[in-house]
Amino acid sequence: MELHSLKPAKGAVKKRKRIGRGQGSTRGGTSTRGHNGQKSRSGYSRKRNHEGGQMPLQMRLPKRGFKNINRIDYVAINLKRLQEIAEKFKLSTIDIQTLITHGIVRKTDKVKILGNGELTSGLTVTAHAYSEAAKTGIEAKGGKINLV
Repeated sequence: MELHSLKPAKGAVKKRKRIGRGQGSTRGGTSTRGHNGQKSRSGYSRKRNHEGGQMPLQMRLPKRGFKNINRIDYVAINLKRLQEIAEKFKLSTIDIQTLITHGIVRKTDKVKILGNGELTSGLTVTAHAYSEAAKTGIEAKGGKINLV
């Protein structure tokens, strides 16, 4: 046996169907697409969710709610979490840049301070928004509040 005498096993290699090459090929005429109709046309592709003319499911279901384009999404940070951050990194002032460098928030996030928990020391906190409880909690311990 030589390399030039190697052949694939019998029946392993098939000739591809040559469609649309005349009546003599037995695959001319309708070219295996049956007779007239939407699916027989060239370039046909059925759209997703197409139900053959029946009203599609997503159009039969009612619309619900709306999306408020003026909504501002804040990342909420409680006083308890602020105290943990201050102790862990030995900080007396916490601002947005500090939170970003320590990986607590992302650069694009807006931060809101909430009043859950208590502070043990006075902190200077800079954020985009505060709740009333957070404001009183920070100022009660001699801390300061700055808005961005």
